[in-house]
Amino acid sequence: MSTPTLTDIDVDVTISDEPDRTPARSRGRRSRRGRRRTWRSSWFAYWLVAPAVFFMVLVHVLPAAGGILLSFKNLNTFTFAQLYGAPWAGLENYRAILFDGANPLHSGFVGAAQNTAVYTFWTVGLTLCGGMAIALLVKRPMRGQKVVRALMLTPWIIPSYVVAVLWGFMWQSDVGIVDKVLVDYTHLLSDRPVWLLGPHTMWAIIIPSVWRGLPFAMLIFVAGLQALPSELYDAAAIDGAGPLRRFRYITLPLMRPLIAIQLLFGVIYAAYQFAIPYIMLGTNPGDDADLMMTLIVRQSFSNNLFGFGAAASTLLMLGMLVWVAIWYRTFRRDLEAAA
Repeated sequence: MSTPTLTDIDVDVTISDEPDRTPARSRGRRSRRGRRRTWRSSWFAYWLVAPAVFFMVLVHVLPAAGGILLSFKNLNTFTFAQLYGAPWAGLENYRAILFDGANPLHSGFVGAAQNTAVYTFWTVGLTLCGGMAIALLVKRPMRGQKVVRALMLTPWIIPSYVVAVLWGFMWQSDVGIVDKVLVDYTHLLSDRPVWLLGPHTMWAIIIPSVWRGLPFAMLIFVAGLQALPSELYDAAAIDGAGPLRRFRYITLPLMRPLIAIQLLFGVIYAAYQFAIPYIMLGTNPGDDADLMMTLIVRQSFSNNLFGFGAAASTLLMLGMLVWVAIWYRTFRRDLEAAA
């Protein structure tokens, strides 16, 4: 067997480095044939996805497109029979909502938007903080740990209707348990507040919403805490880091992806909240607790201002799209690192 010479090696290198002289037309034909083969090989997967895509278009995309179209119509009691054939109003509904200070719909929309922002901030903030605190407590080894975790899920499995009815009775000024505890038993308050009317109404719907949302947040955070490596905590404890420093520099950074997911869905859920405020306070909770959804339902189905309701719904949807974009820009690196 002969040893290859330097000339042979140079020839091989020269041949391997030679540029591809295949015509562009041939390369394009090969690329198209490759795409066709890919389509044939994955047609089964596309057929499996097709029913879900069709369902999403039928249930979400088409109604959303129809609602956006109705927001440009003069749709009210007199033109409702025409529906999509109602007179074209253009941007009049949006102008009345956003810029017409003399229109009472403008002040109602602004007030409902502000109340929704306050409700969302406190509901989501208290749910996340409370869920994390409870998760840290129930994660610690203790007797009856599984029973405690199961009982903590009880508020989450109760329907929103039942939650609103129960808390509605609890908020009653004369016979409600809340005022009995605060005034009669603990004497923290001297007078009985009217929780379902006036400035305290917002807290009357925030607290039940937080109470119902805590178990789900706790469940997600417990699952995340159990997946964290214990070696990091052991090393930090050896270095002298206390519980607060371990929570700040280990737990919070590693839990950011889960916190981000909870934050995303919590804000969307709170912004679209309707069941608890409606059942406790009706479609007209007053200026102190009127949310976007109660405003939309009241103006659309009680006052028959369907064009206004469609425009307000579209603005709320656009606001949620902006929130999703901000959320993704803020937490993109955390989500990519978690993946």
